[in-house]
Amino acid sequence: MTTIQVKRESEAIFLDNWKKCIGTGRLGLALQQEYLEHLKTVQDEIGFSYIRGHGLLHDDIGIYREIEVDGEKRPFYNFTYIDRIFDSFLELGLKPFVEIGFMPKLLASDHQTIFAWEGNVTPPNDYQKWEDLIKAVTQHFIDRYGREEVLTWPFEIWNEPNLVNFWKDADKEEYFKLYQVTANAIKSIDQQIQVGGPAICGGSDEWITDFLTFCKNENVPVDFVSRHAYTSRSPHKVTADYYYQELAEPDKMLAEFKNVRQLIKDSDFPDLPFHITEYNTSYSPINPVHDTTLNAAYLAKILSEGGDHVDSFSYWTFSDIFEELDVPKAQFHGGFGLMGLGNVRKPTYHLFAFFNRLGSKVLYRDDHILVTEKNDGNISLVVWNLVMEKGDDHNRVINIQLPLANGKYFVSSKSISEKHANPWRVWQEMGRPRFPSKAQVETLKQSAVPLFESFQEHANDVGLQLDVQLTKNEVKLIEVELLKDETPSYPGLDDSLIDSYS
Repeated sequence: MTTIQVKRESEAIFLDNWKKCIGTGRLGLALQQEYLEHLKTVQDEIGFSYIRGHGLLHDDIGIYREIEVDGEKRPFYNFTYIDRIFDSFLELGLKPFVEIGFMPKLLASDHQTIFAWEGNVTPPNDYQKWEDLIKAVTQHFIDRYGREEVLTWPFEIWNEPNLVNFWKDADKEEYFKLYQVTANAIKSIDQQIQVGGPAICGGSDEWITDFLTFCKNENVPVDFVSRHAYTSRSPHKVTADYYYQELAEPDKMLAEFKNVRQLIKDSDFPDLPFHITEYNTSYSPINPVHDTTLNAAYLAKILSEGGDHVDSFSYWTFSDIFEELDVPKAQFHGGFGLMGLGNVRKPTYHLFAFFNRLGSKVLYRDDHILVTEKNDGNISLVVWNLVMEKGDDHNRVINIQLPLANGKYFVSSKSISEKHANPWRVWQEMGRPRFPSKAQVETLKQSAVPLFESFQEHANDVGLQLDVQLTKNEVKLIEVELLKDETPSYPGLDDSLIDSYS
């Protein structure tokens, strides 16, 4: 048994940077009904501030078109769909974290694309037309949503240009040119709009230094730095349906957060905000780890500590409505989403919901627990038992001593584990139906509810003690509040007169 003695001496603040932004598949998916149902649920029960996704300028949204006038082709900017999409986000309390990309086909210099939905990843064939497009889009956003609103939106330029899959030849100099033209075009509409990048994935952090040096030397505006973070190693097996990878320890991701923050501090822009605009365990949308309780237990430490190093970190993604490798082929397919198909909450969804119940003052924190105090003095904590080894004999018992005054308290808990709130396991037991019936989906939704327990506990002179038992990859939310007992206000109350009760 591990004993943890919590004191009230800490002055640390638990920053909610973990919920500043959430990722989404390409923006065009927001035209689907189930997508919006998922997003409403996430907002009602967790409540993120921003949303970021690919494909703002992709042809399925249709912003850039060309029409012929007097025998001459001219640009036509169509905002019908993007207005509908951004309206939906804002109505749900989400501001766009605007990602500029990918290249409209009519402006593309080559045919290279990525994903099943064919996002073009080549530079523009005419930088003047690209500049005019960026100005028109930016001005439209101000006209529709107002300057004050748009000034709160970060504009991130492109996505992972350090990868040949996302930017033709991973040409750094060409990306810097794209960034310069795009950033200046946005700033020409309003100097106060936030622009940033380079939105790289891990493994190429020299891009961060080179990017900031370029901005300094060329006097190019930059208001924030962005990067992505995943901790999966190279795949050891790939099939038509699944992609299998081992994970590094969670500390690897936190170390990347710290290292890039230091690169920014060492640059000519030491105070720039730093945003992780994508993170998860695996970078593949068909890795089954995303459907598991392991994924939730793994990310608990990231949510607990990540906000100490970055201004926001955006989980990739909120929903399994996602089509980078075509339409999902099964109910559980390794999708990134917090929400599974059919409105089924996955284990990692509950991790975020648990963290949303925490207070703002940190009383105690280590690799397996975060104890917080709310403004009303009540205590809430999340404790987890990450197990990356195979086998079942990995239970833990923790004795937690909380600094509460003498009195009676109501203690409640919710937990997810291999046995509870694990619809992936239930789906396996069903025989893994690819396209489950409505009744089967309802069963999966019922199985996705965390285990709830509650009891009364007395605090004595040494505080309130809780013995917490955790099974493999269990994540538990515990809330403790001072009990106001109104039992004496019920005259004649006698539970012993009810059969079976004493």
